[in-house]
Amino acid sequence: MTDPIADLLTRIRNGGTALIPEVQLPHSNMKESIALILLKEGYVSDVQIVGKPLKTLKIKLKYEGRKTVITGLKRVSRPGLRHYVNAANIPRVLGGMGVVILSTPKGVMTGSEARKQNVGGEVLCNIW
Repeated sequence: MTDPIADLLTRIRNGGTALIPEVQLPHSNMKESIALILLKEGYVSDVQIVGKPLKTLKIKLKYEGRKTVITGLKRVSRPGLRHYVNAANIPRVLGGMGVVILSTPKGVMTGSEARKQNVGGEVLCNIW
């Protein structure tokens, strides 16, 4: 697999479209930190890491009726074209209604946290 973050976003998008209660995917530290940001921002209802020798990440999706809370997911930086920004140029998603997730020297964080800490990095994805 060349782009595990795109795989994570695609599984969440497809699970929400199919009204599946939870999605499972292979664990990595980057995927775990992105999932924890989604949990903290209220886009998913639970994140679990299961399995001892081979870890699996379980993400429980959140719904409002028959619609998923996550309206859209977009991978910005990809293996063929990386997208880096400094602290002054961190984009806002839907005028602040969405979340931009960055990989910074201080760890994976949202755009608002990166602005507060005055740190830039690689723009991983936009979520709204």
